[in-house]
Amino acid sequence: MIELEGSCPLANTATRRKPLNSTAASLLGFLHEGPMSGWDLVSMAQDRIGDFWTITQSQVYRELGTMDATGLVEKGETGARERTPYRITDAGRAAFLEWIARDPGGETIRVPLLLTLSFGEHLDRTHLDRIITANRDIHQQRLTRYLGEDCTGMAPHQRATLEFGIGYERAVLDWFDRLPELLSD
Repeated sequence: MIELEGSCPLANTATRRKPLNSTAASLLGFLHEGPMSGWDLVSMAQDRIGDFWTITQSQVYRELGTMDATGLVEKGETGARERTPYRITDAGRAAFLEWIARDPGGETIRVPLLLTLSFGEHLDRTHLDRIITANRDIHQQRLTRYLGEDCTGMAPHQRATLEFGIGYERAVLDWFDRLPELLSD
């Protein structure tokens, strides 16, 4: 191999690679469990993190294409039902480890109900009450689902995430219970 002065033929790809976004990183995290198709990854994301992190089907396929092009995943042979499995590469594992070791920073809270409620004076009270009731029902259903989870064999980090979800939903439901008083004139 001929090496030009001042160049490094095996330059560290980690220094040239742009940092992973959270969507790509979560997909790599799931792929640690084995090869999966885009459909499998969408389903897993909805099941495991869908209540606190939104990933759309289009994002999954876009990220898989980008990660395949950059060598973080390898595309397998298309199989049954036209599903193509992807597997994580060593470069993907390294990129994931780099991402997971970073400080995640503060969260950004985006609650559509709170946005609507902040402008609630522009809504008919009956309509606002329907919106509030529908949203309360969503949180009650989530809490019921979380409380019904079988924690047997669940990894401690997943259990901790579930416990956060349970505490969060209980706090939100408590807020809903106090909301009539908070909204009274």
